[in-house]
Amino acid sequence: MVDLDPSGQVTQKEPDRAMRQFLSYAFYKLDPAFRRLPQAEREEIKAEFQAAVEDWVNDAEPRQGLILRSYSLVGIRDDVDFMLWRIAFDVNDFQAAQARLNRTRMMGYLHQPATYLAMQKRSQYVNRVQGSGHGLEILPGQGKYLFIYPFIKTRAWYDLTPHARQGMMDEHIYASEPFKGVRINTSYSYGIDDQEFVVSFDSDYPQEFVDLVHRLRYTEASNYTLQDTPMYTCVKKELAEVLDELA
Repeated sequence: MVDLDPSGQVTQKEPDRAMRQFLSYAFYKLDPAFRRLPQAEREEIKAEFQAAVEDWVNDAEPRQGLILRSYSLVGIRDDVDFMLWRIAFDVNDFQAAQARLNRTRMMGYLHQPATYLAMQKRSQYVNRVQGSGHGLEILPGQGKYLFIYPFIKTRAWYDLTPHARQGMMDEHIYASEPFKGVRINTSYSYGIDDQEFVVSFDSDYPQEFVDLVHRLRYTEASNYTLQDTPMYTCVKKELAEVLDELA
C-alpha cells in the first residue's frame, strides 16, 4: 500500500516510540608502529583487545539484545583494516563498547577513519515483500561477505509524488528479485548521522552483488542517488583471525 502521507501532515500520525535496534559500523586502521613491537608484546596486546571486544557481549544481560560481528578489510582497502558491526537497542551500549576498547593498549595504535550510526525501521516501500530484509529486527552476518555504504537521496526525490516514488521502488525491487544470494539490510540515519541510510548486503557471492549493483544502475530510482560511497567490502572472520592478519 502506498504511503500517501509520508510527511504526516494530513493524518498527524503519532510519533513511534517503540524500541528499535541501533546499528553501529565502526572501522579501524592500525598504526604500522604496532608491527615493530616485540612479538610477545603484540600477542599480549591483541589478547587484551580481543577480550575487551568480546566481553561487551559476554558480560551483557540477554535483554540488552547485543549483537557483534567482526570483519576484515586487510588488503582490500588502504584506509581501513577491520570493522566491528555492533547492534543494540540503546546507543549508550555503543559508548560502553568503545570505552572498553579505549582502556586497552591496542587503542593507542588504532584510529577510526569512519563510523556510521543508523536505526532499524520498516521500509514504506517493501511492506508487501516477504523476507525482504527491511523488517523491524535483523540478525546480521549470515554471509561470508558484507558490502556496506552510506547512502543519501537527492532532495528532488522527496518532492516526487508518493505514487511516483513507489513506482520507482517497485521497479528497483523487481530488478533485484533474481539475486537470491544477496540479502539487504537497510537502516535509517535521519537526524542521527550525516547520511540518510546505511545499506549493507550479506552474501556469499561477490560476483552476484557486483551484477546486482550494475543492474540497478539502469533503474529510474538511481537518478535520485546523491551519494553512495565509500563502499566497503568486508570479509566475515572471527576476531582472533582478524587481529592475526593485522600483525
